Amino acid sequence: MGFEPARRMRRLPPQFFAGLVARANARAAAGRPVINLGQGNPDLPTPRYIVEALLAAGPDPRFHRYIGFRGLDTLKQAAAGWYRRRFGVELDPVREVAILIGTKVGLQEIALTLLNPGDRAVVPDPGYPDYWSGIALAGGELTPWRLEAARGFVPDLAALPAGARLVFVNSPQNPTGRLLPPAFYHGLIDRARREGFAVAHDIAYADLVFHGEAVSLLAMPGGREVGVEFFTLSKSYNMAGWRIGIAAGNPDLIALLEGLQDHLHTSQFGAVQMAAAAALNGDGQDVAALRATYRRRMQTFVEAAAATGWTVPPSEGTFFLWAPVPPDQSAAAWADRFLEEADVVVAPGTGFGAGGEGFVRISLTAPEADLAEAARRLGAVLQRG
Repeated sequence: MGFEPARRMRRLPPQFFAGLVARANARAAAGRPVINLGQGNPDLPTPRYIVEALLAAGPDPRFHRYIGFRGLDTLKQAAAGWYRRRFGVELDPVREVAILIGTKVGLQEIALTLLNPGDRAVVPDPGYPDYWSGIALAGGELTPWRLEAARGFVPDLAALPAGARLVFVNSPQNPTGRLLPPAFYHGLIDRARREGFAVAHDIAYADLVFHGEAVSLLAMPGGREVGVEFFTLSKSYNMAGWRIGIAAGNPDLIALLEGLQDHLHTSQFGAVQMAAAAALNGDGQDVAALRATYRRRMQTFVEAAAATGWTVPPSEGTFFLWAPVPPDQSAAAWADRFLEEADVVVAPGTGFGAGGEGFVRISLTAPEADLAEAARRLGAVLQRG
């Protein structure tokens, strides 16, 4: 017996990363020596003090029943404290912080709370494809904001499409690994005030910066007025499987997110929230060590690629490399060749939008030895042309 899906399901884009995983798994199951650099899935364990916080909170019977749908005050206060130490931003933990069951959920919920059918939402191109899903579910009009290599992938405010109700921005950027400068935010905030759109600022990789400093929208003059910022614990603390993140910023937008979540969710398990609070209250030593690990991995790959004649620019942040490929074939064709001829999975740049043509995204979530071997294999494919 078949069922006709709702029209909203037909609007959803294909799940790009699911396809990558399936191809990698199938090839590995066939006995091939696959190195999977296609996903942004942290490979290192969660720091022990965070796990111990979970173990301590797990037996607490308060968390064995439904807790407040809007989450624990303990975690909201920890998030406010993190913002104070990290960016010098003072937040009201009640009105200006929301707890998310992963920021992927929140980045889709912001579209659902703001967009009516036909409303325009602007996304960076190339950019994180999960921005697209919430827009599609809301029936919004997705409009790409092309990022040009000649501009260092900094969005051109003069080219920002008019008539937007919601604009997504991220820095450090996934997939390009570039940082956006403070001057960009001044111009964006001015446009948002004048035109009345909301800014959804994704800072998933704010702690994984190698050159320069990450900017918080909320630390910029007027930033809290125009938008909301999303921070995940997945990347800084290796907590991807824990499904926990925060949104912070404009209290009206936070209220909308929490209002929608009242209907969609109960709340993340209280022990997970207590562990997240321990992470945010930590001294940052584990985060600094993790950043150093990714810096070494990046250098390993870049140097091994250079030895084959392939110049891969280092990233300013994230745990990705945005690597150029020759123009004689499409990014998708090169990614297919890399898998078939080198048993290395990379993400074609066009998986992040049409503006990703000419590039592949390489994840650094693998040991240095694997990264060096992958660079040698990929370089050999490129040499063959």
